[in-house]
Amino acid sequence: MKLSTAAQWSVCAIAAGFLVAAAGLGARAGMRSGLASAQTRKTVPDFVLTDQDGRTLRLSDYRGRVVLLDFWATWCHGCKTEIPWYMEFESKYKQRGLAVIGVSMDLDGWKSVKPFLAGERMNYEVVIGSDELGQKFGLNNMPLTLLIDRNGKIADSHAGVVDKPAWEQEIQELLAEKWMVKPPDGAAAIGHAGESTSSPCSLEWCPSDQPRR
Repeated sequence: MKLSTAAQWSVCAIAAGFLVAAAGLGARAGMRSGLASAQTRKTVPDFVLTDQDGRTLRLSDYRGRVVLLDFWATWCHGCKTEIPWYMEFESKYKQRGLAVIGVSMDLDGWKSVKPFLAGERMNYEVVIGSDELGQKFGLNNMPLTLLIDRNGKIADSHAGVVDKPAWEQEIQELLAEKWMVKPPDGAAAIGHAGESTSSPCSLEWCPSDQPRR
């Protein structure tokens, strides 16, 4: 949720010591527990927000991709530590099907975020969150980062600054996972690691390493 100005610095400083429950999946700050098994993963709450150019971003439209969803703020030191890592992941794994989405929880919204984006030259989608959205994800402190599999299920959730090598390993595992997405009418379902029984496939459901119509 959005935090009062008085609470911002203290929350960011002690975030690594909190236990966060996000959409039914516990996030253990400062600890790595690995990916949840596919059978126990819960569907991520959907949302519809707009980016700085007024374009609509719907989380459910990212089905078929692995999503790194980051709740952050311009005042949060830990968040600013992670942003260059997430920019690197976006560049490195976008063509394999990763999408990074940043949800800013700044109290004044785009007033603070637009100058920050211009200075950092962030290469992934950024939107502005709300108290209601924060509550859906069990947001009590920041940064909070989720990894969402290609089927829209929460595979991991972490409060506090992530362990970069461990997080990158989990991204690689999710990109290589078996997965199944319901295709458009008349098209074949996608199976293991993005393989399909027919090609080409459509933009809406085909991973980036498959040819497109």
